[in-house]
Amino acid sequence: MQKIQQASTRKCSTVQLMFWLCSYFLLSGAQAQNWQSDIPMLEEQHLSADYWLQQLPKAEQLILTPEQIAKRNIETFTVQPEMQAIADVPLQRSREDLLTLLRHVSAIPDSERYFADGRPLNASDWLPIQQQLNLVGVKAENPTRFALVTRRALMLAMPTELRVFNESMALDLNRLQETALFVGEPVAVLHESQDKNWLLVQNYHYTGWVRAEALALGPREQVLAYAAREPFLVVTGAKAITNYTPEIAAISELQLDMGVRVPLLSAAEVGHNVHGQNPHASFIIELPVRNSAGNLELIPALVARNQDVQQGYLPYTTEQIVRQAFKYLGQRYGWGYDYNSVDCTGFLVDIFRTFGLLMPRNSGQQGYGAFGQNTRFAEAAPHTEKLAAIRRAKVGDFIYRPGHVMLYLGESAGEPFVIHAVFDLAYYNAAGEFYRGTLNSVSVTPLTPLHLTPEQSYLDRLYAIKSLR
Repeated sequence: MQKIQQASTRKCSTVQLMFWLCSYFLLSGAQAQNWQSDIPMLEEQHLSADYWLQQLPKAEQLILTPEQIAKRNIETFTVQPEMQAIADVPLQRSREDLLTLLRHVSAIPDSERYFADGRPLNASDWLPIQQQLNLVGVKAENPTRFALVTRRALMLAMPTELRVFNESMALDLNRLQETALFVGEPVAVLHESQDKNWLLVQNYHYTGWVRAEALALGPREQVLAYAAREPFLVVTGAKAITNYTPEIAAISELQLDMGVRVPLLSAAEVGHNVHGQNPHASFIIELPVRNSAGNLELIPALVARNQDVQQGYLPYTTEQIVRQAFKYLGQRYGWGYDYNSVDCTGFLVDIFRTFGLLMPRNSGQQGYGAFGQNTRFAEAAPHTEKLAAIRRAKVGDFIYRPGHVMLYLGESAGEPFVIHAVFDLAYYNAAGEFYRGTLNSVSVTPLTPLHLTPEQSYLDRLYAIKSLR
């Protein structure tokens, strides 16, 4: 009787297993059949980095060596006036120079701005924000201070949390939002707001207002030395998280973004107990922390080896460019790095920081900039000329239209495809009707069907292709 029951149980288990396997494959097939998109010409296979890489037999070949990348960065800083190494920032600024900078960075926009409820800002709305600029606090000579960034922080045009919008009223796009700073970045501190809660800072390619609580002030030599330390760890995933540390909140589960570089320590230096954890299965890094006085302290922290990080920069290859880009796929669009995400230029800046390559922040500075190898054409140039230039481009090159940049992926069925952080989706459908949807994410799209307006396509407005080779 017992043997019969055992046999019956085995039979039943086998039947159940077959049932679940059949259900799984049927469900998987249904899911594959049910995938659809309102993006024209897009197929599900286009959403895989491997699809694009399988067409590139030499994708693993090195594009530039680390020495060539260092030389390229020097050239970029030389030809791009908006970029300046923190080591070259003047140690003080005159009253006239600082006031000129403040009025440039924090100018009231020429075009109308609106609150979220649709009410336009008037002079009385701008007045308290402009008072925060603390123009009366500008002295005859203003010494530069230096700091390290202790957590990801937004950089704004004005020292305010107020969100304002343009007439189109896209509430995702705060028009005071500019860019972001990332953990371990060295910055020059130029001025402080009237309430002392904001600091006007300059990093290597931008100047704006940042919350003081995200910065730790330190001696210039210490700040610069930290940023240049070797060996170092680079974040190669979209995000990595430090290990939980119960007694030090500032370094516990801290977000480190793609391209962040932090010094590496060893167990020989710090021992085999780091904040109550054995570091054998983690990387030991050194993080900047802001103490109660706002000053810099450096503290060891752990990043588990299961995080997407590596010692030193990634090898600069086409394969790595594509794989890094796809690590952001599907992430929500974030204007000026808002929403803890990326915009079109931030997407590229982050990817290429993992190779050690630096570039300007804004798309116009990039597209019209002299760095790299540039193919330029008039916006009015015929589509045939632009398409011919695109087909000569290499996978990983940048394609620019005013206000936007895309990363070239190659062709599928004769159509050039790109991956980009993009807000809008518009095109003419098969019935000849103008369709407007939304992307609002890092997306893979074809290039030629996309439109800005019913009258203007992306291809109409393309003006440059840039290669960093």
